[in-house]
Amino acid sequence: MIRLDEVTKRYGPGPPAVDHLSLDVGQGEVCVLVGPSGCGKTTTMKMINRLIEPTSGRIFLDGDDVTHTDPIMLRRRIGYVIQNVGLFPHQTIATNVATVPRLLGWDRKRTATRVDELLESVGLDPGQFARRYPHELSGGQRQRVGVARALAADPPVLLMDEPFGAIDPITRGRLQVEFLRLQQEVRKTIVFVTHDIEEAVHLGDRVAILAQGGHLEQYDTPAKVLGKPASSFVAEFVGADRALKRLTVTAIDPLELEHPPDVAPGENMAEVRQKMIDAGAPWAVVVGGDGRLRGWVAADTASEGTAGEVAQRLPAWVDKHANLKQAFAEMLQHDAGWVAVLDGNRYLGVLTPESLHAALRRSIAEQDG
Repeated sequence: MIRLDEVTKRYGPGPPAVDHLSLDVGQGEVCVLVGPSGCGKTTTMKMINRLIEPTSGRIFLDGDDVTHTDPIMLRRRIGYVIQNVGLFPHQTIATNVATVPRLLGWDRKRTATRVDELLESVGLDPGQFARRYPHELSGGQRQRVGVARALAADPPVLLMDEPFGAIDPITRGRLQVEFLRLQQEVRKTIVFVTHDIEEAVHLGDRVAILAQGGHLEQYDTPAKVLGKPASSFVAEFVGADRALKRLTVTAIDPLELEHPPDVAPGENMAEVRQKMIDAGAPWAVVVGGDGRLRGWVAADTASEGTAGEVAQRLPAWVDKHANLKQAFAEMLQHDAGWVAVLDGNRYLGVLTPESLHAALRRSIAEQDG
């Protein structure tokens, strides 16, 4: 979808800002450019939509050489999201989102329908936000509007230049989750710039690590960047804790879950305690006939009655699509010795610190193999 072929950008007689950079971004992929300040990340992105012209090399968008394309028409095929959003302050949110459709000559009804669809897709109720102005929104809400505006004309390519860089950590995390959810729906080809390696491996299908002078050190999947750094520069940049960062890119494998004894809500506690003794387990989970997890009971519970009556509330759980980092975070947040894994409402099993560590070691061993 996007191809950079030996692209170089020079601003003077000194070292280049980008040096013979070649990479391919497949259709529907998220490519994250990451590296230290001054490594050419933003310059590379701006050359794709010709806000900056390359000194040499060629850039292709869906097979078309963009250096031979009308720059205005080119930019209408590309959505662009920047760190400080760049909304027009004296226009309503709806008018901001409608910017490109108006330039393309869409009629009012089509434009209004598209604006409402996009605001809903980024989690902003059109009835509540369409008539507001940018200064009436929080930073995170303005950033969502910026994404909606970039998607307004349904461009095949989206360029995002540190879009979450000026947002507080909590809001930033939520926007990252929203970004991944939205990408699952729209499947755009995205080039995303960040200086944060954790954000890069969390959001990217592939990660391009650039060094000073726009030299490409490694372009690979997040797991391979973390598991097999291509150079000492990459190893230093991703950090000595890259094994921990792998938690972010390691999915939960249902086959590796542990299965403590499970009991029905109607079973009496004498039977429940005997099941735990027989299994050598210090606790059991209470699961209804519909597969829902109703809680848990400890082996030393003195109460009588049924398991459903004495079950304790479940402190920590994650969806089966979560990664190991999210599971580990739940354990730490709730000071829990295990975290339940659910498929919607259906109980699948549990992760303990031991099984989580085993899953991480398996992931590393597979990469090394």
